[in-house]
Amino acid sequence: MLKLYGKALAGATVLPVARKLPGVSTPRELPQRSLAREEVSVDREHLAAYDRVCGFRLRDELPATYPHMVAFPLAMELMTDTSFPFPVMGLVHIANRIEMVQPMSAAEPFDVRVWAADMSEHERGTQFQIHAEASVSGTVSWRSSSTYLHREKSSNKERSPSPDGAASLSGGHAVWEVPGDIGRRYAAVSRDRNPIHLHPLSAKLFGMKAPIAHGMWTKARCLAALEGELPEAYTVDVRFKLPIFLPSKVSFDAAPTDRGWSFAVSAAKDGKPHLSGEVADLEPG
Repeated sequence: MLKLYGKALAGATVLPVARKLPGVSTPRELPQRSLAREEVSVDREHLAAYDRVCGFRLRDELPATYPHMVAFPLAMELMTDTSFPFPVMGLVHIANRIEMVQPMSAAEPFDVRVWAADMSEHERGTQFQIHAEASVSGTVSWRSSSTYLHREKSSNKERSPSPDGAASLSGGHAVWEVPGDIGRRYAAVSRDRNPIHLHPLSAKLFGMKAPIAHGMWTKARCLAALEGELPEAYTVDVRFKLPIFLPSKVSFDAAPTDRGWSFAVSAAKDGKPHLSGEVADLEPG
């Protein structure tokens, strides 16, 4: 992952210049290929470390967000290749959907496949999805799609409105203290060492006033809070809104729905939204 982030940093500075040179074209289509890892074995000490940093109970069953860590290096490899149309640094992770088709155990090796698709216009630029799936003994047990936004300053598209305040959810409320080192702690487990998550200086170098929490850590923390309420098969959709600057104090709110749960994370001080999400039973087929 350090090598891939090195490529990402180079892509953020070298590729935009190189693609302006005569005879150098900029790809405008997503690569038509997939990357895979086979027979991935789960290290139980690593699983326990992940559970601790995200707030899950220690057990052999994999949290729904755990396979994302295995898929993420493949996604980075795909997005840092010269065939990819956008530089990785500067992309905004705006949404993630996970389908937990069936429970996955640390005792069972699994295969992972990752590919890019679904590029489309967004009111702030261009968006696309990184898809991933994990299979156990040839059967798909888990799926994920992460939506990324490439912001285009020259776009004439109308800017989207500012995020509204967090919705009021009556099912439960908690206040979390998010420590200043959670970005480094999560990075140590996930290997997602994007500089914007690690230190104040590295975050400022990339335009952030302070380091920010990983979006997938925030999603995992929400699922950990709902762990006792999750069915065996379900979907969990989230939209990432304003970043959580570290350290921070946030509010977690959740309420039951007809098919599962609705939840949100907002700033404890002023209610500005950080994340909204829904858990729903996965329908057969």
